[in-house]
Amino acid sequence: MIQRIQSVWLFVAAFVSAALFIFPLYHYTQAGTEQLMGARSEYLLLVLATLMTLLPMVAIFQFRNRKRQKGMVWTAILIAAAFIAVMLMKIQNLKNAGQPAINDNFALPGPVIPVLTIVFLFLALSGIKKDEELLRSVDRLR
Repeated sequence: MIQRIQSVWLFVAAFVSAALFIFPLYHYTQAGTEQLMGARSEYLLLVLATLMTLLPMVAIFQFRNRKRQKGMVWTAILIAAAFIAVMLMKIQNLKNAGQPAINDNFALPGPVIPVLTIVFLFLALSGIKKDEELLRSVDRLR
């Protein structure tokens, strides 16, 4: 249901993840040209960012099957962690490339977005857990 707190956290996680398509992740100047690395510039990052955005949105509508919803949230957390790992690996590959970058730095808020997504997904997991406990206590009263 939309009014449950985990649905709000899942929506916020999806909304924050969608910001990966707007903000760059890394900014560097190489051979006199400014370059930006973002989720749209690397294929693997694009796929992971898309999954990070879509999975929480699909999980919102799995409110009747909390076990599946919880599994989808854990999968989204793993994908967000994989996004961070791939992002750092790509940045390290850029740093180790032929010519040294003159001015390289993380382009905030881009690299923070996957971390925020993980935080919101963990909040959604706690909401799902509280929902399960509430249902168990109601079943106990019957």
